[in-house]
Amino acid sequence: MSSGSITRVSIALILLLIFSGCAKGPPAARPIGEAFVGPATLKIRSDIPLQSPVVTTVKHGDRLEILQTKRRFLRVRTPHGAEGWTDERQLLAASDMAALRELAARAAKMPSQGVATTYATLNIHTQPAVSSPSFLQLKENERFDVLQSVLFPRSDAPRVPLIPPTPKKAKALPKKEKKSSKIPPPPMPKPPPLPADWLELSKSERDEAAAEAGETPPVKAAPRLDGWSLIRAAGGQSGWVLTRLVSMAIPDEVAQYAEGKRIVSYFPLGEIEDGDQKKKIWLWATTADSKQPWDFDSFRVFIWSLRHHRYETSYIERKIKGYSPILRKQVDYTLGKGQPAKYEGFSICMEKNDGQRVRREYAVLGGAIRFAGEQPCEAPQAPAFAQSPAPIAVTEAAPEAPHETLSQKLKKRWHALTGK
Repeated sequence: MSSGSITRVSIALILLLIFSGCAKGPPAARPIGEAFVGPATLKIRSDIPLQSPVVTTVKHGDRLEILQTKRRFLRVRTPHGAEGWTDERQLLAASDMAALRELAARAAKMPSQGVATTYATLNIHTQPAVSSPSFLQLKENERFDVLQSVLFPRSDAPRVPLIPPTPKKAKALPKKEKKSSKIPPPPMPKPPPLPADWLELSKSERDEAAAEAGETPPVKAAPRLDGWSLIRAAGGQSGWVLTRLVSMAIPDEVAQYAEGKRIVSYFPLGEIEDGDQKKKIWLWATTADSKQPWDFDSFRVFIWSLRHHRYETSYIERKIKGYSPILRKQVDYTLGKGQPAKYEGFSICMEKNDGQRVRREYAVLGGAIRFAGEQPCEAPQAPAFAQSPAPIAVTEAAPEAPHETLSQKLKKRWHALTGK
């Protein structure tokens, strides 16, 4: 090959290396952690202010890489490579996502306590706290299963920073050498005894005035409680909603007898034919005071009257301490002198006067309700909370190598091609 050909090939290779080197942009920032989107949708913005343009929108469960922190805001990278800023309070750790999946799996096995609906958009939260992320919204009149109801102190959801702050190293102070003394110190004297009237000396004029006026010391106010319900949506997702925003979807012809009480749970127990109509037998449980530690204080069975063509009470128990769940089941019952047989029925866990909890069974015999026996009640089920947010494991970013200059890149590639 002539020297001119070699020169032309060399120039072509140099130009190719220059353009290929210029085509590459700056290296992508290395992630320092990961997080997952908490809300149903989340806007990623180009900067921290809310007026900043939206770069992209991500949905619940999407994995984000954390690139930078600034106060409570994080610069993140989406799976598609878009980068922007968001509030860390809208993000969940990997352990939180696992807890939500575990909650959904547990809720899938829990018996429904009735179908409910809502008259406005309803946010489903990861925890029984308004400040926790809402990962799903239910539309007006959308139906869902109510599984469990609890009282929870009104407070912010516990939050742990997604990236723990770097601990500051305490400066080691120089140790002072103790000067040894040849003469030992004298022994410590005994403390003087308390005076005989030390209680009187401890009182203040304000205490004496309050005692004369008969005032009692102020009592610390109890924390405010909110009612929360664990629900299961039609798509299988489970989470927490405020109980006061939930309305049980029992028919109005029965719901009108609630007398201002809140319906906690309800079930159909069978049907009665009235001409060409079929009317269900309904069981419901209600509470007059939602701040009590038990779930309901009354239960009632409604049956359709063939004579009056309306719902009437077939059975009722009041002033009880009942606990969820109420279970529909086949009940063993002996009718008259016959043999025991299986009948449609239900069982309710309630507390007796001595504090013992028993599960009482009732059989439905046409329009009559009969007590069929009782047995010890199973231990109360703990609220199915998703765990508190946990800190995300952060990988220590390795120090980046210094960027090579263009001449260094050309020399390296020339040596790789020519071996010189």
